[in-house]
Amino acid sequence: MPPAPVSDRLPVFPWDRLEPYKTAAAAHADGIVDLSVGTPVDPVPELIQRALAQASDSPGYPTVWGTAALRDAITGWCERRLGARGLEHTNVLPVVGSKELVAWLPTQLGLGPGDRVAYPRLAYPTYEVGARLAGADPVVYDSPTELDPDGLRLLWLNSPSNPTGRVLGQDELARTVAWAREHGVLLASDECYLELGWEADPVSVLHPDVCGGSYEGVLALHSLSKRSNLAGYRAAFMVGDAAVLGELLQIRKHGGMMTPAPVQAATIAALGDDTHVTEQRERYAARRTALRGALAAQGFRIEHSEASLYLWATRDEPCWDTVGDLSKRGILVAPGDFYGVAGERFVRVALTATDERIDAAVRRLSA
Repeated sequence: MPPAPVSDRLPVFPWDRLEPYKTAAAAHADGIVDLSVGTPVDPVPELIQRALAQASDSPGYPTVWGTAALRDAITGWCERRLGARGLEHTNVLPVVGSKELVAWLPTQLGLGPGDRVAYPRLAYPTYEVGARLAGADPVVYDSPTELDPDGLRLLWLNSPSNPTGRVLGQDELARTVAWAREHGVLLASDECYLELGWEADPVSVLHPDVCGGSYEGVLALHSLSKRSNLAGYRAAFMVGDAAVLGELLQIRKHGGMMTPAPVQAATIAALGDDTHVTEQRERYAARRTALRGALAAQGFRIEHSEASLYLWATRDEPCWDTVGDLSKRGILVAPGDFYGVAGERFVRVALTATDERIDAAVRRLSA
């Protein structure tokens, strides 16, 4: 008998279920306002485009570890922005977009049957996918320190959260890091929305007040997709435990998981400039204020959402009823049950649409 397809281990791809509602929303006389997928729509900043273009004559293979200049840019940004201390190049690993890393980390760590991978009850679906690709057991939690540590090999944190925008406080992060170390569990913190705090100031697990100045057993994942509009570049990196990252580097060399040389140059430019990040934050803040007010006026309650690029909204009805109602107004949102059963009465509303489309959504909600 041939082996079962690997895809049999995986859940149904959730976005396929949204297609009929996308078709309905697109039929609106003024066109669709797509607030379902958090994909950037604003231009890539000029200085990043220039860096990419200037590095376009790159005929040779890049290295998986990236250039020394890239590793300098990553450690420098982590020290400046996250408060990390004493980072060396061995604490850095460039990756080909954050989703790739999330999906393949359990496999590259050598996890398999009998091992457990934990992630929040409401979460980005790829944490579960990564566990299943490795043949490990996915486990959800409400509080990570209440997990049974037996067989638990990898613990995902996500702050700010996708989809809820919840931010974990410094004390909670420190307790979780201490618990993971006590039980020999590798902790990976997905911090891709850290630059987008609105009503909270997100803290990294790399901060010395959280990790105690040691990166043992701790990894932090960061992406330039949202803060620099670089989703199309697949620019991301992981920082933390040198021993773990060194092993991953060896595996990824064999797998050819290389960030293209022009993208490495663009990443250096992006990490060295804070002005474009501030400008993009201002765009998102204005869109957030407009959408939040319009949703509240229509009877929606917004929970958490103190950070990230989404509003976690509910009218205390099944999420697909909300999706269907909004699609009739030409507005497409993501049903909360894409992120776990606990989200079945919520929808996730993305801020990633142009100002013109956000204004259209506000008018439709106000009509």
